[in-house]
Amino acid sequence: MYLLVSPSGSKLWRWKYRVLGKEKVMALGAYPDVSLAQAREGLDKARKVLAAGSDPMVVRKADKAATRAAAEESFEAVARMWWVHWKPARSEQHAGQVMRRFEADVFPHIGARPVAEIQAPELVAMVKAIAGRGVNDLAKRALQTSGQVFRYAIAHGLAKRNPAADIRPSDLLASRQKRNMARIDGKELPELMRRIDAYQGTPVTRLAMKLMALTFVRTSELIGARWDEFDLDGLRWDIPASRMKMKTPHIVPLSTQAVSVLKTLHLVTGHSPMLFPGERDHEKCMSNNTILKALERMGYKGRMTGHGFRGVASTLLHEMGFEHAHIELQLAHQERDAVSAAYNHATYLKQRAEMMQQWGDYLETCTSGKVLPFQRRTA
Repeated sequence: MYLLVSPSGSKLWRWKYRVLGKEKVMALGAYPDVSLAQAREGLDKARKVLAAGSDPMVVRKADKAATRAAAEESFEAVARMWWVHWKPARSEQHAGQVMRRFEADVFPHIGARPVAEIQAPELVAMVKAIAGRGVNDLAKRALQTSGQVFRYAIAHGLAKRNPAADIRPSDLLASRQKRNMARIDGKELPELMRRIDAYQGTPVTRLAMKLMALTFVRTSELIGARWDEFDLDGLRWDIPASRMKMKTPHIVPLSTQAVSVLKTLHLVTGHSPMLFPGERDHEKCMSNNTILKALERMGYKGRMTGHGFRGVASTLLHEMGFEHAHIELQLAHQERDAVSAAYNHATYLKQRAEMMQQWGDYLETCTSGKVLPFQRRTA
């Protein structure tokens, strides 16, 4: 070993050795960044490799390549590749949120680890650490999205198995008691519809409750509705995927009663892009508590919510003999995979339109006070 001093003044540790009769020179670092003791330590390791019959420079090059490959195939690197592949079909807001969750919750735990070497216990530790902050939902999502990254890695030959598949969130996270939204019994619906018809609050709130009863969409889907989503002549409301819980488009066939409500509402809020603009800020929609508070003022506190219209409609439509699949699809309950998302929202559209019109007819009899008994449908 010797110290090579160049004309520029740099001082470089070097070791001259022979392999298969060929003389080679190996760099051991630059002085003073690498001290004499450190250079000797590197020399001892290189001599052991040479004594074992290998070329120290070839082995070091291979080690560097392996380290570089490990970094390129780390969980973080693969997750970012997956994200670039995954994000085009998502909104910019949603895609950004997913990456921020990775950076805040996942990468600090397993980001630097080679994706092919990560084991289930490491994921368990990550999930428990996130849940320890009292955010079980985030912990569950972190596990689910990590599983998607592992599937991507397997598909691209970067890993052989998905350790997230070995874990169920219920094995790690305490389950919460399911809370059913308050709702009245179906027999009480006629009285509620009559009270809505006579509601003394603002006309917009009254019409919002009537439209919710007629369409039984989610509260957020109703209050965020925009006029350009409606085709009143075609008796159709197309809710874009960006506003749906399942992130796929949803079609609401409109009964003639629903169209009548919409035409009346248009006289009041047709100047706005939104059906239900806020009272103070017309650029935003009405509060999601508006319908709830109106129901409370009518005497239904703790007995009925906006979401409750969905449950009542489901119960009564089943009693009326409509197909379960048609009802579930109209409630937008059905899961949709990437293949079926493009067309599932239009499935059974004719049958659903007939169902929605009969539902509108039934609600009309509720307000008239002449509620007819159900005629159970036959196949």
